[in-house]
Amino acid sequence: MTQSTMPVGESGVAGSAAGRPGHTPRSGQGEDEGTLRQVTLRDGRKLAYAEYGDPQGVPAFFFHGLPSCRLMHPDAEASRVLGVRLLTADRPGFGRSDPKPGRTLLDWADDVSDLADSLGLQRFALVGPSGGGPFVAACACKLAPRITHAAILGGSGPVDAPGALAGMAPERRIGYWVAQRAPAFLPLVVRLRGDPRRDPERFFSSYTRHNPPADQELLARPEVRQMFLASYSEATRQGIDAFAHELKLVSRSWGFLLQDVRVPVTIWQGDADNSTPIGMARAMAEAIPRASLRILPGEGHLIFLTHWPEIVEDLLKERRA
Repeated sequence: MTQSTMPVGESGVAGSAAGRPGHTPRSGQGEDEGTLRQVTLRDGRKLAYAEYGDPQGVPAFFFHGLPSCRLMHPDAEASRVLGVRLLTADRPGFGRSDPKPGRTLLDWADDVSDLADSLGLQRFALVGPSGGGPFVAACACKLAPRITHAAILGGSGPVDAPGALAGMAPERRIGYWVAQRAPAFLPLVVRLRGDPRRDPERFFSSYTRHNPPADQELLARPEVRQMFLASYSEATRQGIDAFAHELKLVSRSWGFLLQDVRVPVTIWQGDADNSTPIGMARAMAEAIPRASLRILPGEGHLIFLTHWPEIVEDLLKERRA
């Protein structure tokens, strides 16, 4: 493994370089491509990531939803002004990250730990919307001593909790049902929505048509629409296997108990969200010992775009106290 060159910010003192994953900046075309970097993990896989916001700010990992990648992020200028160094990474098989067959939710914590080590980050915050929520919970469980605070934003919750699926759009219910009972058909179900790589416009229209008015207003904005199209396309550049696999991961037993998540977690939830409805948020808030629930009236699924300053203020309050 190669030794990395590590930026120094409000991230703590870097540990020994021995055994640390290698870190390689990558160049590309366009603003988002120019942020592409890769790290070599301890098992030899490549993990792609990007950075947004303040390079010297308080570090926070942003875990993308499904299907998405490092290109999905809240407003970068707002993150800079708020003093947060936002790190977004492609999970295995998405974007430019190597796949890891048979991976679990908890396996992601090992990849995050390696990436944090390569950047010299001892402690950091976690935030994840939608399908990134279970990965926030997994890392908060497994990496507790390193986590300052965690935020789950309209996150996927355990589907077996009472009332978890109440209010969920039929399209999303079908996805969960197939993932639980007929996972072999998941690739077919995904393809019926359109190929995100070959026809991102069709996939975008199909995947978001059920979102409530608050989301539709956001999705109509050219800059938001373009980010989603680019993220969907890049996320599936290796195909849809990672997408199908993660649908199975979030739809079944997570492999750990939410009661074992011991770090402070704020769960943000729009009460009009019909992708991951309020029953999921309430179930997680009741199970996680140090969780607090913030319900946002009239808001939908995309609260990471509309309430980012409030989320950051809450996320980083322990570091700034």
